[in-house]
Amino acid sequence: MSSPSLSAAKPGDGAQSTSRVIFASFIGTAIEFYDFYVYATAAALVIGPVFFPHGSPAAQALSAFVTFGIAFLARPIGSFLFGHFGDRVGRKSTLVASLLVMGLSTTLIGFVPGYDSIGGLAPVLLCILRFGQGIGLGGEWGGAALLATEYAPQGKRGLFGMFPQLGPSVGFLASNGLFFSLALSLSDEQFRSWGWRVPFIVSAVLVALGLYVRLKIAETPAFRAALERHERVKVPIATLFSRYLAPTLLGALAMVVCYTLFYISTVFSLSYGVSTLHFSREKFLGLLCFAVLFMAIATPISAIASDRFGRKPVLAVSCIAAILSGFAMLPLLGSGNTAYVALFLTIELFLMGATFAPMGALLPELFPTNVRYTGAGVAYNLGGILGASVAPYIAQLLANRGGLAWVGGYVSAAAAVSLLAVLAMRETRDIVLE
Repeated sequence: MSSPSLSAAKPGDGAQSTSRVIFASFIGTAIEFYDFYVYATAAALVIGPVFFPHGSPAAQALSAFVTFGIAFLARPIGSFLFGHFGDRVGRKSTLVASLLVMGLSTTLIGFVPGYDSIGGLAPVLLCILRFGQGIGLGGEWGGAALLATEYAPQGKRGLFGMFPQLGPSVGFLASNGLFFSLALSLSDEQFRSWGWRVPFIVSAVLVALGLYVRLKIAETPAFRAALERHERVKVPIATLFSRYLAPTLLGALAMVVCYTLFYISTVFSLSYGVSTLHFSREKFLGLLCFAVLFMAIATPISAIASDRFGRKPVLAVSCIAAILSGFAMLPLLGSGNTAYVALFLTIELFLMGATFAPMGALLPELFPTNVRYTGAGVAYNLGGILGASVAPYIAQLLANRGGLAWVGGYVSAAAAVSLLAVLAMRETRDIVLE
């Protein structure tokens, strides 16, 4: 397969300021991970008791984690839908639409009555909105990554592609920080009754900010150039699967380690830490807020290194480190010691930042302009199905049956899958984008 070419567009092209492009690419993924982690935290803490009438806490936790996975199943559908319009109509309008769908679904979750109020309709409405959230999220990351990389100068796509990748750290801190403050200020009864809804409703404010910023940006130079050359295809997804199936699958498998590290070290660990290790909710949330700072630190280090040394070497080293980290789960997290638990969370989230950062440049570089939105989005979201949708559920089952050592083995296996995919890829750092 020939190398796709992308345009080395200058960030200032079309009087478009670099800071505005960077912020517009960053804000969407920050809201994306805020919205997703708001639900993930609620799933670990209250979704089970509020929406599922099982007598067993373990059954409630498993049911909550099933609803968590629904959005990941919806995300590829969203990437097909928004990818089609992103490659046919343009990056800007598609990014506005995906953010609106995502934010509206998240906000409405905060208003869904619990099982005690409306019975079986409650989990049905929850699943519908969770599916809608996934549809919107499916179109978000690919467009944000393209917005950054299609404006980036040659040789700095890793640096520019880093800004969407900072979204998880900021979104995580905003979400966890809000839950942490609620845990400190509300009683357990207040939190379970109405407090957990506040972070969902706050999403509406963040989405309004994101929409304002994105409506101010111009279309990317690469897409404008593709229009001028009449390179659009009628059905981008058909072209993607007929001509670019291999890079799509490799990109998806490379993403598995990122998702697994993030959701095992946050969703599963939070649930395990509170229910099994008997940490208080606010204490464990505080440890996660501390650990995610190291994910933010790792992101620019890894992104800049990928510009200097290449995407493959940086990702390969990070995947090997992630494989080894799985063996640390039992002695560190399983110890129940606050310092050891904090160290484990720090290691896992640092490695998440290291593996995630180069993806902002790598996945768009795998595809030509006329299918890039679709290709990057599909690869990213298929990776989510494989790495995250069932990760907390599988981890909970493994912990119940074999203990934390089995969960650690799951982390190592996921990292090994991504390592093999990275090694099978070609290096994309020096591709010229036009």
